[in-house]
Amino acid sequence: MDVFFAEWVSLFLRWFHVIAGVAWIGASFYFIWLDNHLTEPPQWKKDAGIGGDLWAIHGGGFYEVAKYKVGPKQMPEHLHWFKWEAYTTWITGMLLLTWVYYFGAQAYLIDPNVLPLSTGRAVLYGLGFLLAGWLIYDALCRTRLVESRWFGVLIFAIGCGFAWLLTHTFSGRGAFIHMGALIGTIMVANVFFKIIPGQRKMVAAVAAGELPDPKPGLTGKQRSVHNNYFTLPVIFLMISNHYPMTYQGDDSWLILMAIIAISVCVRHYFNLAHRGQRQPAYLVAAALAFVLMAAILSWPKATASANTASSAHSEATPVMSDADALALVQTRCASCHSAAPTDSMFPTAPLGVMLDDLAQIERWSGRITQRAVVTRDMPFLNRTQMTDAERQALGDWLKQRF
Repeated sequence: MDVFFAEWVSLFLRWFHVIAGVAWIGASFYFIWLDNHLTEPPQWKKDAGIGGDLWAIHGGGFYEVAKYKVGPKQMPEHLHWFKWEAYTTWITGMLLLTWVYYFGAQAYLIDPNVLPLSTGRAVLYGLGFLLAGWLIYDALCRTRLVESRWFGVLIFAIGCGFAWLLTHTFSGRGAFIHMGALIGTIMVANVFFKIIPGQRKMVAAVAAGELPDPKPGLTGKQRSVHNNYFTLPVIFLMISNHYPMTYQGDDSWLILMAIIAISVCVRHYFNLAHRGQRQPAYLVAAALAFVLMAAILSWPKATASANTASSAHSEATPVMSDADALALVQTRCASCHSAAPTDSMFPTAPLGVMLDDLAQIERWSGRITQRAVVTRDMPFLNRTQMTDAERQALGDWLKQRF
């Protein structure tokens, strides 16, 4: 009952987190699009302090949007703020991180083959990474470097360092999700510490009948643009746990940063396009990079000598029998992937994959080969201690049998 309760809590938090994230990222996309589509207003609007306007049609009606250079002469009766989308996304994300990865650290976060950690130390490291990342980013934003075109390059280089540290501290899955939490923390901290306080100062000035200082607004806009470029990477990292071919392996930190670079490239194309600058080279480069990365990750890693040795091994050692293969799968895999799992972490078979008989093994043979033989991320964190020899034997049997 406790395990089922944990799963329901996880479902609720994940669902809530996704809903809030959609609202926040959608707002980010919209306002960057809006800023990039503002046109020079007529003179009478300029005289009223309006710096740009836009006409749009949606939902069966016309909309006229105007943006003031600094602020209106007096506060409107109703002013809409955009902050709780960000706060709710981060709060639910941290609750989900705590519930799944910190309470379940021994299953999801700690990989003894990477670094043997106690639960307490792993949690402290995780929280420490989040705090350090924000402090470093914010410190750099306070320097003149933030105005330079090299700022993005420097942030990316620092990100490479964090990615390397995370993948050499946690399991691949735990490392990727912490990079997502790090980016999300920076984004919401931008909202909480910079964007909203700056807006409050502007509102207070207008309410007092004073001319607002434009600097807080400009700083907020700058951080909003940073957040906009962070959106696509953080979306990938939210779903990365479903794709072990990205986070398994010694060079997973390179894959992580490659995907972040590709995502930023795609976002940059759209930001330019919103300003009327069509530069498809960014999309083409991103697509080619993604295809190249997929090809590299999918390419057989066995060398010619290894293939020769494997061939000799196959000739010398016959492929295991169906009965032996079934026994191996039931010993190493069916503790989770069964109609009645015995593993305490999984009350039901993950993704509905059950391997109780040969028919079920045949149905999932492709996925078994990919996850247990190629990427080797299954059994989960190798909880059943499946050996390399068993993986090879299972792979040979699957190849011959199905």
